[in-house]
Amino acid sequence: MTRFFLVLTVALLLALPVLAQQDYLEVTAPGGRALQLAIAPPAPLSGSANRAVAGEIAELFRFDMTLAGPFAVQEAPAGEGSSAIRPGTFDFAPWKSSGASLLLKSGYSISGSTLVLECRLYDVTRETELTAKRYTGDLKELRRMAHSFSDEIMRVVTGEPGPFSGKVAYVSTVTGNKEIHLMDYDGFTVQRLTGNRSINLNPDFSPSGKEISFTSYKGGNPDLYRRELFTGAEARISAHRGINIGGAWAPDGNRIALAMSKDGHSQIYVIDKYGKQAARLTNGRTIDVSPAWSPDGSRIAFVSDRLGKPQVFIMDADGKNERRLTTSGSYNVSPRWSPKGDRIAYCRQQGGGFQIYAINPDGSDDSQLTSEGSNEHPRWSPDGRFIVFSSKRGGREALYVMRADGTGQTRVSRGKGSDSHPAWTRW
Repeated sequence: MTRFFLVLTVALLLALPVLAQQDYLEVTAPGGRALQLAIAPPAPLSGSANRAVAGEIAELFRFDMTLAGPFAVQEAPAGEGSSAIRPGTFDFAPWKSSGASLLLKSGYSISGSTLVLECRLYDVTRETELTAKRYTGDLKELRRMAHSFSDEIMRVVTGEPGPFSGKVAYVSTVTGNKEIHLMDYDGFTVQRLTGNRSINLNPDFSPSGKEISFTSYKGGNPDLYRRELFTGAEARISAHRGINIGGAWAPDGNRIALAMSKDGHSQIYVIDKYGKQAARLTNGRTIDVSPAWSPDGSRIAFVSDRLGKPQVFIMDADGKNERRLTTSGSYNVSPRWSPKGDRIAYCRQQGGGFQIYAINPDGSDDSQLTSEGSNEHPRWSPDGRFIVFSSKRGGREALYVMRADGTGQTRVSRGKGSDSHPAWTRW
């Protein structure tokens, strides 16, 4: 994995306090109406304009902010040709006339392979700057820089940073085999992690984002591996006869829950990150798979066919107090707990395929999020605002991102293979 050498050289102005942000939103977006966010064309800070760089910056901001949800994105108004981006150097009048509530201005300079990106967010009504940052790094880090400022915009507006500068691990068949890949959440900057020409499934990030676990058949059996992203070092951590699948990191980063069939039926176990200290949590004569930790590490959701068909259950992290979660639908699988602990996304077999649902941990508010095509493998963004998932709605399986309520479903796969089994990390 390429190290990210982005240097944040200047934090020009801190964001407004949370209380002020709430008042700001109340004033500029009454009745829950989306904030009108205008994105000015990126301008050169020095030297001549670079259309390719400016276009990439502008398109990235449009993509992030359109998906984000609180914003209705608009272009620069006719007649607004100012390339100035700093306070006091341009007129707010054209932006006010356009109905914009917020204004994003950015500038760049390029020297050899070094890029400087300066980004500023303004409150148009009050003609004040809300936040500004200046990034310096290699030109190839352009997208990471801009995504970082998208995260900053979300922090200013909502009080919590966005997940846009994070990475998604996933399975792709682009090489002809199911290999683990890594990409930006929007499908760019793809990097292949495995190359064993076998079947690799279910990547899951450690809480630090520095490691993943995944199941691979490269040794002839579905074994669980742990891989360091920076060094590429791999270790096989569960290689019992039968399945070793569905590895899910605990929030403490030291344990992994998985399903193993070494004692006959598939059951839920917990091992340490080195594959030792195995503890069996379920003890039935049925099939138990797909463990998923609650964000506080106190509970685990999992799938069991103990009632005849797969359903989602919840138990304490020590295996006690098992209870059924899903009561609607005859086939429910792939649970995943939201980072805030308030929702569990899962898949329900429906109409010849699968649809994604979300439910509260107490079983209430069981809501359908997808309806087009067949949709599987839901995983939450690190901030809990979005869900990445795979869908066959376009024929070949591809990755999509949607808001947590199911709106804004957007395809992010850009390659030629089938993509599935995503996992999203902030780092």
